[in-house]
This record gives sequence, structure tokens and C-alpha cells, in this order.
Amino acid sequence: MSQGFSLKDQLFNADKIAYLAGLFDEASGAFGHRAFEARVIARLPDLELKERIDWIAACLAEAVPGDLRTVAPVIIRALPEPLDPTLSDDDFGDFIFAPLGEWVVRVGADDPDLSLDVLAELTQRFSMEWAIRPFLNADPGRVLDRMERWCDHDSYHVRRLVSEGTRPRLPWGQAVSLDLTDPLPLLDRLHADPTRYVTRSVANHLNDIAKKDADLVLGRVSDWRARGQQNAEELRWMTGHALRGLVKQGHPGAMTELGYDPDAELSAVLNLPDTARIGEVLAFTVDLTAPRPTPVLVDYIIHFKRSGGKVSPKVHKLKQTRIETGALSLSKKHKLKGNATTFKLVPGSHLIEVQINGRTRASATFDLLPER
Repeated sequence: MSQGFSLKDQLFNADKIAYLAGLFDEASGAFGHRAFEARVIARLPDLELKERIDWIAACLAEAVPGDLRTVAPVIIRALPEPLDPTLSDDDFGDFIFAPLGEWVVRVGADDPDLSLDVLAELTQRFSMEWAIRPFLNADPGRVLDRMERWCDHDSYHVRRLVSEGTRPRLPWGQAVSLDLTDPLPLLDRLHADPTRYVTRSVANHLNDIAKKDADLVLGRVSDWRARGQQNAEELRWMTGHALRGLVKQGHPGAMTELGYDPDAELSAVLNLPDTARIGEVLAFTVDLTAPRPTPVLVDYIIHFKRSGGKVSPKVHKLKQTRIETGALSLSKKHKLKGNATTFKLVPGSHLIEVQINGRTRASATFDLLPER
């Protein structure tokens, strides 16, 4: 039986380890690349992705011993050229450099300024959003002061580190002790950045904040619109991305900010079959009517049964559009995957709701049948 795709094996494998070893072998004649490769590979198959990063960092610290003052010149000499500065998005870098950031964390606690210097170089090869967070927790004032200067850095990778490294809910990242408002002056500057790589991070940061303080986020995007520093189309995209979590919740303030009236005069009829089967599709239509042209943001929510009797609602996008002529019909075929990795489908009665501009406007039930 063939095995499925393995992200950890694609990102950290023998070829990648050999590439990293070769860089350090050229940077330090005493590196001992063969011993390093053998040591790393010996444990690699038993480790998960984040554990591989930590293990490679430990092996690097063993191969090049010393404090940061000793090892920083070796790290800098080993680095390839920075990522292409002419790009503006989707250039995350090579994961094999992630352990270098963890190495700096291990040996740089006593020299935070040099650590930040090195992280600024490393993030131009691979994002150092995880590595900078221990320094933020240890000395937030120092790091935020440095980030203030980084907002003007020539490299958009360094500018993005400011926003991404301070996110309240960074995936895989160590929690930071910052108040939600601490990074806002930095985001105020970065929101007008010319690169989508940075503005996406700013929007993701606001989406994190919105989980705890929706009004703070709504006030910020309104203020940015009033400033007029960012391209209007880009700011509209940022606003939608920043408010996506609130939109799923049907938050009326988010709907209004995006130009959708939660109290718009309209009606909806949900048409769906009585039954659907796991492994097939649920095909349904939504018929909308309104007495006047009306922008609509339409989501549908399926309340999935779980084992043990619990119910798990999942919000799905249907359409962002406009009712122009008084009536509009939308259709959808939702795949009911029997082998979904996120959760297992359970046969039985299921509720589906249609949410328009944040308000539930129609609902119906269907029976989910077992897979054939």
C-alpha cells in the first residue's frame, strides 16, 4: 500500500540535511558535515515536524559550539543569497533554515541585540516568526523598539516579521505576553505596505485580535480607511481577510463594515433533498428575493452530528453577490467526504442554515445516510 504525502519528509530529509551541511562546511572548515548528517538522520524518522526543527538546531549547536558571538559569524557566512527582493508575495523561503532560528534562541538569550540582528538576516531566507517570540517575551520593549525600525526595512520579509512575529495566535508559535494593543502602532504603519505578503500578515493579525476584541479591529480598519494611506482595493481585500472570522459568526458590525446590511429587506427559500449519502454530494439551491438591489454575503452552516450526540456547526461560503432584479437563485453541491481527516461524518438528521449578511434567513433538515 502506498503511503500518503508527508510534509515533514518533504521539508526535512537527507537531501535537505546534506544541503544545509554543505553550506556550513563551506562557512566553517571545522564543521564536520558527514558527522552532522549522520547524527541528524539517525533520529529524523522518529520525529514529527516541529521536533525535527529542534533536533537539527541541537545538532547545529553541537557541531559549532559556543555563544552567539562565536557562532553568529559562521551562521551569516553559511547563508545563501536573500530571497528574491523583486517578488511581493508567496515567498516563504526554505524550511531547512527554520532550525537556525531555534539555534539563535538556544545560544542568544544573553545577547538580544545580536540575536535580533541575526534573525533579521535569517528571516530573509526563511520566516523567523517563531524564533522571535521568546525574545519578545523576555524583553518586549527592546524587541518592539527594534520592530519600529524594521517597519522601514528594505526587505519585505523583515517588515512582515514585525506583524507575523507579534500575532496573538500564531500557529505553532509560542504564546506572547503582549497586550493586544501593544503591536497596533506597528500595524498602523504596516497596513499601507506595498506588498501583499505584508498586508496579508497584518490582516491575519487583526483576525487573531478579533477573536478577543471585535470592536478594536473594527475601529482600526475604519481608521485606516479614513487615513487613505493604502490603495483602496487592497484595503478592501485586507478588511475582508481581517474580518473573516467575524463574518463566519455573523457579526453585524463586520457585515456593515464590508457593505452588507444585516437588516436588509429580503427573503430566502432553501431547497434541498430529504436525504444525502456519505461519500456523495448534497445538492441544494437558495432562492433569494428583495424589493430593491441588495448586496448579499451568503454562507451556509451545516450542523454535523458527532459521535456521542454532540453537534458541530461548520460555516461554508456560498456567494458574495448582489440581488439586482428582485430575485436570485444560488446552487451548491457540497461534498460529503467519508474519509475527511478533520472529523468523521455520522449518519442521522442534520440541520442546514442559510446565513445572509450575518442573519439566519432559512433552514431545513436532511437525513445523512451511511456510505454505500
